[in-house]
Amino acid sequence: MKELHLISTGKQSIETFVHISSLVHSYAHFIHIREKHRSAKEIGMIVEKLLEASVPAQKIIVNDRVDVAVVYGVGGVQLAHHSLSPKRIKEKFPFLRVGCSVHTFEEAKRAEKEGADYVIFGHIYETNCKEGRKPRGLSSLRQLTSHVRIPVVAIGGIKPFHVRDVFMTGAKGIAVMSTVFEADDPLYMVQRYWKQMGANTWTF
Repeated sequence: MKELHLISTGKQSIETFVHISSLVHSYAHFIHIREKHRSAKEIGMIVEKLLEASVPAQKIIVNDRVDVAVVYGVGGVQLAHHSLSPKRIKEKFPFLRVGCSVHTFEEAKRAEKEGADYVIFGHIYETNCKEGRKPRGLSSLRQLTSHVRIPVVAIGGIKPFHVRDVFMTGAKGIAVMSTVFEADDPLYMVQRYWKQMGANTWTF
């Protein structure tokens, strides 16, 4: 099944992020809380507000903070290169869905070996988040999907009109940040992704 991951920008207020998430979550499989500057207490507050806004717990992914993910019983945790290893987390919390953010084939293979459920790989296209840095492109994405058995989620500058090309590489999902969360009409924008994914006929 193709997946759509929506990731917070880290630039918006908690209220704005929660409000937009409440509008768009029906069209996303996962909502990532990626707020590097916030404390565990603040991340927990965001989870509470998302739950109060009727965002299902299983759709919520917390970046790096395994403690918060476990305490609130959310869907999973997204790890960076500086995080705990997937193997350690899976040993203690086998119920958590564990993703790893990777930038090379070696990192992806290591994540797979250590038991990660999926990897997020990018950036695929030019993006303001990585200004001045060369995108890895579709060919690198295609090579990666053929080298690992776990699902690969693509990130970085992916617009709705890119969606079909991205999935043609063998990627199992796409992840977007500002394109939805900073859109003038976030609901309309997420629906455009959904439609391009052929997801408008899905029910879950």
